[in-house]
Amino acid sequence: MTKKLVVISLDAMGASDLTPDNLAHLPNLKAIVDSGAHVENVTGIYPTLTYPSHTSIITGTYPKRHGIVNNTKIQPQRLSPDWFWYRKDIQATPLYDVARKSGLTTAAFLWPVTAKAKITYNMAEIFPNRIWTNQVLVSMRASSPVWLLNLNRKYGHLRQGIQQPYLDDFVTASAVDTILKHQPDLTLIHLVDMDSMRHRYGVESTEAHDALKRHDLRVAKIIQATKDAHVYGDTVFAILGDHYQINVNTMIRLNARFAEKGWLTPTADGLIQPDWQVLAKSADGSTYIYLRDTIDSQTVVDAISDIPGIETIHQQNDFIGRGADPQASLMVEAKAGYYFIDNADGPVTETVNPDDIGQPERYRAVHGFDPNKPNYKTTIVYAGPGIKQGITIPSANLVDEGPTFAQILGLEYPVTPDGEATLDIFDR
Repeated sequence: MTKKLVVISLDAMGASDLTPDNLAHLPNLKAIVDSGAHVENVTGIYPTLTYPSHTSIITGTYPKRHGIVNNTKIQPQRLSPDWFWYRKDIQATPLYDVARKSGLTTAAFLWPVTAKAKITYNMAEIFPNRIWTNQVLVSMRASSPVWLLNLNRKYGHLRQGIQQPYLDDFVTASAVDTILKHQPDLTLIHLVDMDSMRHRYGVESTEAHDALKRHDLRVAKIIQATKDAHVYGDTVFAILGDHYQINVNTMIRLNARFAEKGWLTPTADGLIQPDWQVLAKSADGSTYIYLRDTIDSQTVVDAISDIPGIETIHQQNDFIGRGADPQASLMVEAKAGYYFIDNADGPVTETVNPDDIGQPERYRAVHGFDPNKPNYKTTIVYAGPGIKQGITIPSANLVDEGPTFAQILGLEYPVTPDGEATLDIFDR
């Protein structure tokens, strides 16, 4: 087997980012689209968050199967809850495990939920949220330490902590270095610059478009590395988004309403005592609601139905059928322009102060919404040996991407995934 696969996730890239008008300003991405197979509209998973989405991409399963149902864990008493950083939290089989068991080498660069994964060259996405640790220590413990130390020594000057666009420049340089020296069979690269800019400045902001142009240059550097390593002719590229974003201006605090009802007790700093009976756990554009035995779901529905900004209140059979967390009792969808936060201290709805943008939970755009919202699809482009050239495919699902990657590499998941390989991309 000679094919290699390089997957580049451009976090928050939507279908509208790769329209002909936009591609006119993105020469390297345009070349990939023109020479490959473009699945124009990809329907994400629910909720459309980064960690559940990337786990669905690499396992081909929905969150209710792989277990990564949110970005962060239910820890309402913590100012900074733990994220689902660690591979051990995934209940399905990621493709990088399948590749390793088949004797292939793997590399991952800030791919979510890979901390302490058995990846040959692993730069885990993780950050310190305890006062007794620091970024270097947590990264080394979660990643491939000797390899990562070497990369930090060579390219650490590019970084400014985890600030963008500097972090993505460091990741790109590290990926280029690894491709040149090691030529992994499967390479997973997660770039977050555009997602950060959309959160802070808005979906169609100049800053977001500039980030996409920077991504265009980063993609070119990664492709060039395969040429310099003499593996370009054997390499398939998959350039994808994990979700899109929607502009927002108003926060919804369901936990503030639950506090009014006496169903939970806020602390002085807006956190929540552990004896809660009803809890909202935000997924930004949507939110899970978890109940304990003393409260029934209809009572909660009645208590929140009058809140402005709520679009839909989903019952279990609806959202579980769509692959969301089976442990939740309800799932609430916000209207465009609104989003949920976990804080219990303050009014139930509050307009975001523009001066607070950049502070925790203060955004101009978010994701996490229902993937079927209008103009909210993401996208993927495949190019390389065995891939049809210059074709478009109207639609697919995010969970189809892992099975398609497996097909490219000649691998097979040990358990049948939820998605199906997009066979129309292949030149047969």
